[in-house]
Amino acid sequence: MRRTIVFLFLLAGAMSASGRDAADHWFEVRSQNFVVLTDSSEKQGIHIASQFERMRAVFHILMPTASDSAGSPIIVLALKDKKAMEALEPESYLAKGQVNLAGLFMRAPDKNYILLRLDAQGAHPFATVYHEYTHYLMRDASVWLPLWLNEGMAEFFQNTDIQDKEVLLGQASADDVLYLRQNQLIPLTTLLKVDYSSPYYHEEQKGSVFYAESWALTHMLTILDAQKGTNRVQDYANLLAKKQDAVTAAQQAFGDLNQLQKSLNIYISQLAFMMFKMNKPIPVDESTFQVRAIPATDADAIRADVLVYNQRTRDAKALIDQVLHDDPNNALAHETMGFLKFREGDKEAARKWYGEAVKLDSQSYLAHYYYAAMSMGDDGEEKDPVIESSFRTCIKLNPNFAPAYDALARYYMRDPTKITEAHVLNIRAITLEPDNINYRLNAAVVLLNNQRYNDAIAALKAASRVAKTPQDIASVQARLAQVEQYQASVAQGRQAESQPGIQNVGTVVTDTRTMTITSSDGSKLVLRPNSPEDSPKYPTEASTGPHHVVRGLLRNVHCDYPSILTLSVAQVGSGVPAVSLYRNDFRQIEFSATNFTPKRDINPCTDIEGLKAKVEYAEVSDKSVAGQILSVELTK
Repeated sequence: MRRTIVFLFLLAGAMSASGRDAADHWFEVRSQNFVVLTDSSEKQGIHIASQFERMRAVFHILMPTASDSAGSPIIVLALKDKKAMEALEPESYLAKGQVNLAGLFMRAPDKNYILLRLDAQGAHPFATVYHEYTHYLMRDASVWLPLWLNEGMAEFFQNTDIQDKEVLLGQASADDVLYLRQNQLIPLTTLLKVDYSSPYYHEEQKGSVFYAESWALTHMLTILDAQKGTNRVQDYANLLAKKQDAVTAAQQAFGDLNQLQKSLNIYISQLAFMMFKMNKPIPVDESTFQVRAIPATDADAIRADVLVYNQRTRDAKALIDQVLHDDPNNALAHETMGFLKFREGDKEAARKWYGEAVKLDSQSYLAHYYYAAMSMGDDGEEKDPVIESSFRTCIKLNPNFAPAYDALARYYMRDPTKITEAHVLNIRAITLEPDNINYRLNAAVVLLNNQRYNDAIAALKAASRVAKTPQDIASVQARLAQVEQYQASVAQGRQAESQPGIQNVGTVVTDTRTMTITSSDGSKLVLRPNSPEDSPKYPTEASTGPHHVVRGLLRNVHCDYPSILTLSVAQVGSGVPAVSLYRNDFRQIEFSATNFTPKRDINPCTDIEGLKAKVEYAEVSDKSVAGQILSVELTK
């Protein structure tokens, strides 16, 4: 089964604890772009680091504009056998009949993990890793790139074979070819429009056709471009980047789609497939690698962090407890425990653990960010030099992490001596994430606090051009109307002040303690900054979309402040990908139980992970999720 296996930030789960093998010996190899940890040997670690550096070099030759320098290191756990892999891989792969993983790419905000079995067999043991690394490099284009081309490119590159003196690219998959010959193809006018909510992406048989056909179309177009000296794939991508819809762009770049469909059918039926050969060695200077044996506690702290992102919370806790018992000053163990407590909704405990990690000189930018953000409080009134220091350290560790700039700007907002610096921080946050409406609203607040009304209005008008969702548009329009009305009131007061016999009518007073601007006519404007929690992660639209029902195990259950619930419904053993769902206010979900009586009121944040359920949901405009949850019927 070919599925994008990307595990994002903020996941939690439960299973049995996994202890440490006292005989394990771990080695760390640091190359320029990777950190390899292996329980095999120093020699094997060097070989793997060298192979991954070659992989990176090849992919950057192929995609020179792609970037993997997002402040997130790539950590490779090169595991000696199946047992070591099973101790860390997602629980769903441990079920009977599931595929034996040879590799797994896991993406998170502050790091990226690659799990790799050193005893894996097959012609392309790195296929899963190469597939996901392609997605990782193309992540900035995923907003406008259609799903067929995104997956087609990943399938195209996953069989890359990096040898000592040459590189083989685009090798055909015999399984894909055979499957396509035995099954009916998806019409191209349908394939081009498939998105994350489409049954062609979610249903097992249709999903298999979708992946295989996406590969075949990408392979054919890429080979033909190389043979004819054309750039049709690039032309297509350029049209998409200009907001052209997928079908119209294809007609312009590839010509008549009926003829393209006939060409694809012929292409799939041919006896042999071409591939690309890069006749050049990819040298790597292994003498620059830093190699050392590392304590078992350091290796276990990293393994525990992997288990957290793989939803195996109980395993992670058991391992963290052991690490802290043997090494009470292990910074990563404190970070991971802080993350777990944050996921459980215990913000004070999370702040404590993150604070300990900061004291231990944590090198995690997120540990510094979360500690400072939690210490700052909801109203931002706390004044503590450690808060400023932690935000500054976060920015130093990851200069491209926009939330830190925005949070520090909100922290400085109440200090008149820091108002200019706050505005500079706002600009940096907006530059890094221009589509984030909260950053633009906060920039307007800083300008208002400095009584720069015209500049604040200009910032809000710029925000209105960026706003996409109904709630973002409404937020910007409401603030803009408020500021314009207030500006008119101030101008009227100042005009009256200029008239003979009238004094001090237009006085404007800014109270930085309450973040309120008051004019002498009594009108007030409250300058409340927007924190990341102010805006729902997903649309708040009414549940009017088509309704669906899905049955399976509840996975990836996660709560965000104040009451956002996200989860996935996994149909284990079916080959069908999990269905991702959400509700911005889980208190609106109708929960019930059919064959058992809960001992207490159900807390969806902590009580439903791993349970069987029938979930009803409604489709929404955000296609990154299947829909919003309406009801959950639990069973055991």
